[in-house]
Amino acid sequence: MARRSNGEGTIYRRGDGRYEAAAYLTTTAGTRKRIRVYGRTRAEAHAKLSEAEARAQAGSPIPDRQVKLAEYLDYWLEHFVKPTKRPATYDQYLWIADRFLKPGLGKYRIEQLTVQIVQGYLNQKSSEGDSAHRVRLIRMVLSSALTRAQREELIHRNVARLVETPEYQPIERHPWSADEAKRFLDSAKGHELYPAFLLLVLYGLRRGEVLGLRWCDVDFDRGEIHIRNQLHRANGAIRQGPVKTKAGQRDLPLIGLAREVLHAIAGEAPAPGAFSDGLVFMSQGGHALDPDSFTTAFQRLSRSHGIRVIRVHDVRHTTATLLKKLGIPARDAQLILGHADIATTQQIYQHDDMASRLEALERVENLFAASSDCHRSRDCRQAAGRCRQINRQAPISVELITSAISGTPDRIRTYDLWYRKPTLYPAELRVHGCTKNSKIIRE
Repeated sequence: MARRSNGEGTIYRRGDGRYEAAAYLTTTAGTRKRIRVYGRTRAEAHAKLSEAEARAQAGSPIPDRQVKLAEYLDYWLEHFVKPTKRPATYDQYLWIADRFLKPGLGKYRIEQLTVQIVQGYLNQKSSEGDSAHRVRLIRMVLSSALTRAQREELIHRNVARLVETPEYQPIERHPWSADEAKRFLDSAKGHELYPAFLLLVLYGLRRGEVLGLRWCDVDFDRGEIHIRNQLHRANGAIRQGPVKTKAGQRDLPLIGLAREVLHAIAGEAPAPGAFSDGLVFMSQGGHALDPDSFTTAFQRLSRSHGIRVIRVHDVRHTTATLLKKLGIPARDAQLILGHADIATTQQIYQHDDMASRLEALERVENLFAASSDCHRSRDCRQAAGRCRQINRQAPISVELITSAISGTPDRIRTYDLWYRKPTLYPAELRVHGCTKNSKIIRE
């Protein structure tokens, strides 16, 4: 057996019967470290060692430490998610890590994770009744963590990107109709939160955007509302901060109804600089409104007046759909709602119903009905002549359409040659005119 040269590592058989291969390689920290790989045969151990050496020579050094997924998730959440993501996002990632990833996959070292291991765990969660949305969320959080590990050269590939997740079917939303929205606003008059409810319906604002509206964002002189701030709950506390995306930072006209209710809150029209950065909607104690309490009040008001109860966020869908029905261009609706992508406005927030479909099809019907009325007298005069022309034509079947591709039963590609063989001419093509014996071929 040939000896390996100095520096090429060693391969030997262990007491348990397995083969161990070891060599010194450069780590991500720039130091030399002795790595060990194992195999059931000498060839398997040699192949694993050669693979590690090839990666190191290709500029992909080995990790300077081995860490389990549970340990790495804590490190990733603390040093990368918490400083860069919103508190609500951090809370969600932390819950996914503690509730699912650590119990299910935390025992594995991150370099040990394989597509089969991760796929098996996600399949298990699906079989246990977890929704497709939750399974996709688990995969997304794991993939984000492994992407960071890949950038730190702790692993060479992100296996979470290679697994398959169940197809996600979003819940079909049924926003209010214009009549339902009007009934709600009529019922809300006199309620202390009526101004906030009105802004929800008029502008399609998010709950946090309404509750986070500040007096410095309301410009009575220029007639504008500046959406810059939002309110949300995270880590058990109510927090105030910038809106979710750059597209969410938008300026909207201060229309009449909105101006009236805001003037009613502010009293007389304020002079410039009269208000600080204080919130427009405050509790009786002078504190920010709790988003959950706002939702409770919204649904309780709907229920008490016999109005179909929907989510507060579904009011945003209502406004988007009303803009569509009023013929507002999708681009304008996108800017009003603050969406980064116009497809979000059109495909997710704008809905239709049977009434809108009926109206659309009736418009199509009216086009043909008007055409029929205009040409009815002429059609009557030409009816006989046209009928004779139709009678001279043979009915068209699927065979006629597909013959150019598949050929006829007689291996003739086109029917113009087949016409010369009357004995092979199909019976349904030999019937002329509008006869009751005409055969209809269906796919």
